[in-house]
Amino acid sequence: MSDITVAPGVAAGGKSLKSNHLNFIEVVSQSIGVIAPSGTPGLVIPVVFATAGNGTWLAYVFATVALLIVSLQINVFSSRVASPGSLYVYAGHGLGRFAGVISGWALLIGYVFTAAAVINGTVSSGLAVFQNFGFQTSAIPALIGFSLLAAAIAFALGWRDIRLSTRTTLIFEFGTLGLILLTLAIWFIHHGKVVDTVQTTLQGVNPTTLRLGLVLAFFSFVGFESATVLGVESQQPRRFIPRAVLTSVAASGIIFVIAAYGLTFAFHGNATTLDQSNAPLTVVARAFGFAPIGLIISAGVALSFFTCILASINAAARVLYTLSHHGLFHSSAQSTHDTHASPHIALSFVTLVAIGLSAALTLGHWALLDAYGILGSLATYGFLVSYGLVTVAAPVFLYRRGELKPVHVVTSLIAFALLLVALAGTVYPVPSWPYNILPYIFLGLLAAGVVYFLVLRAVAPQRLAEVEAETLGAL
Repeated sequence: MSDITVAPGVAAGGKSLKSNHLNFIEVVSQSIGVIAPSGTPGLVIPVVFATAGNGTWLAYVFATVALLIVSLQINVFSSRVASPGSLYVYAGHGLGRFAGVISGWALLIGYVFTAAAVINGTVSSGLAVFQNFGFQTSAIPALIGFSLLAAAIAFALGWRDIRLSTRTTLIFEFGTLGLILLTLAIWFIHHGKVVDTVQTTLQGVNPTTLRLGLVLAFFSFVGFESATVLGVESQQPRRFIPRAVLTSVAASGIIFVIAAYGLTFAFHGNATTLDQSNAPLTVVARAFGFAPIGLIISAGVALSFFTCILASINAAARVLYTLSHHGLFHSSAQSTHDTHASPHIALSFVTLVAIGLSAALTLGHWALLDAYGILGSLATYGFLVSYGLVTVAAPVFLYRRGELKPVHVVTSLIAFALLLVALAGTVYPVPSWPYNILPYIFLGLLAAGVVYFLVLRAVAPQRLAEVEAETLGAL
């Protein structure tokens, strides 16, 4: 059957998004920006190590394979459907408009809360760099001021041009990743050994700790699908986007496995364990007498968090832009800038919400990294729900098109089971406060969007019928 393009029309007084605009590397940069892989070695891998220990590298191997399988379900759609609505439109194609709305609101929550979380991550990692020069502060006005500055710069780049945004991500993220890999390579050369039998034999690792580590490792990848929001702006969306989704998972996964293995190896015998270190790469760099590399990497990690703000608000704005075109949000959000063709109203809204969430926790006297964890956990629920719906929708979509094969059913079942494992790991065993209430907060936020849809369906059924026709296209 023919491929489908779901490109929202032009709002009154505005333009559409720029079409045929981004090349493959720029499309990949969008997904890499939300993953923010440079931040994982310094922040997430130590947390995974606290649970999985010497099995940390294996947890990342499993997470990479699992998300490659999930990527195949997303690419069932991205290779056939081009839309800035991303997983919202995909779930609608397979399971109908109600499931699409749930997926869309869940994804929007995921991106907005990710942006809020990494605003805090940017400030925290930035202050860690400044401490090397004698500057430090914990004053709330200063923290909020730095947060506003980071969000404002990200907004300005996103408002100006999506290409400028992706190229900024490309420079900061890839440069920092290069330094991280170089640091680990020099450490291995300096150490003189590559094989760590403590890790290869999984000493001290058991199935329970490995499962919990897998859940945490999974969180390092959330947002890998965000290239799908570029369905209109990509030069060859049905070719570039599927490749970008797979490339972002595979490349990030390889880096995470190498970093997890190398950092765990490097910290053997250290007085400070990996999970207790707030700058593990600086420790590794000092081991071979070149601490300045560690400082540069720390600065790069701060920039990595910043590019995640940028990529997250760009992705959120495009999902909101599509929801607005479909009557599921205020019509002003479907506007695009007359000069830059960016969804500037949607971008403004998601940026303000993100900075509001970040500032609220700071004003509530939550530490920056504690706030990062809370906001990031809420974001993760959004991604898991959206991924799960698309995974179920993929074989249904293929069946309707007469393209379903047994392998599609098998991979869908495997992907859904792996997502359930990840979801179960966030709620059982029941975490301590405030993490124990986060699932209910997420469900409340999701319910608000769904209730709004149900009200619209009751009072404006004709409008919703038009939405369904636009969303589902010719199947």
